[in-house]
Amino acid sequence: MKRVTGIGGVFFKSKDPKKLKEWYIKHLGVPFVEEESDSYVIFNWEEQANNERKGYTLWGPFKEDTEYMKPSEKDCMFNFTVENLDDLLKILKEEGVHVFEEIEEHQEGKFGWIMDPEGNKVELWEPPLKK
Repeated sequence: MKRVTGIGGVFFKSKDPKKLKEWYIKHLGVPFVEEESDSYVIFNWEEQANNERKGYTLWGPFKEDTEYMKPSEKDCMFNFTVENLDDLLKILKEEGVHVFEEIEEHQEGKFGWIMDPEGNKVELWEPPLKK
């Protein structure tokens, strides 16, 4: 079974996400998406004939006081795409990895979290199947 199949996102804390976003738009032309409380960039994956999943990679700053990366005290979090979240989390738990019990499932796919040995919270994402 493949474990990680790609990078689903890179998230980091920022003292002023709005100002930082404006800098990236002005200087690099980064195409931000605005939502209720978040702002991020979506880099869509190119379609491949044998790719059964749809997906994209997100990149975006979070407010400095975000709780999303807790219990990690680090300023960034990686999101890796995986083929089978449930099976991988089971294997990782058997290998002694700190696996968070919570799993979220919605239209963007399934999400689970682990903690690496240096205290970095890592998000694992199983993108939905193509429609």
